[in-house]
Amino acid sequence: MDIKLSHTFLAVDDPDKAIAFYRDVLGLEVRNDVSYGELRWVTVGSPAQPEVDIVLEPPTANPTMSADDRGAVADLMAKGLYGRMVFWTDDCDETFARLSKAGADVVQEPTDQPFGVRDCAFRDPAGNELRFNQPKS
Repeated sequence: MDIKLSHTFLAVDDPDKAIAFYRDVLGLEVRNDVSYGELRWVTVGSPAQPEVDIVLEPPTANPTMSADDRGAVADLMAKGLYGRMVFWTDDCDETFARLSKAGADVVQEPTDQPFGVRDCAFRDPAGNELRFNQPKS
């Protein structure tokens, strides 16, 4: 049996800001942009991984979510504690320099980690933490 990742979901509160960040700053391609009523889902992905899609979805897309749950999600997003994603990069320092120059919100400068990677971290416009890992040689 072979299991592979197909889609992963990340909550964003402004699809246009998300597109500008994920396409224009990170260099991902926009693969789909779908509206349904007042909601909008945008799918992005790396050209190097055409089989993996990142779906940028409204934070309250689940129709069974209560008003309290919606408020809790909004609070966590505002604090930058709701979503996280880790990307591989072949050059952590160059990635850090490029994203910093583009004005991305820095969380952590490039650091050698004891678990075998050099990594850095940023927040996207919705407050999601994005880490960029480079395997240590």
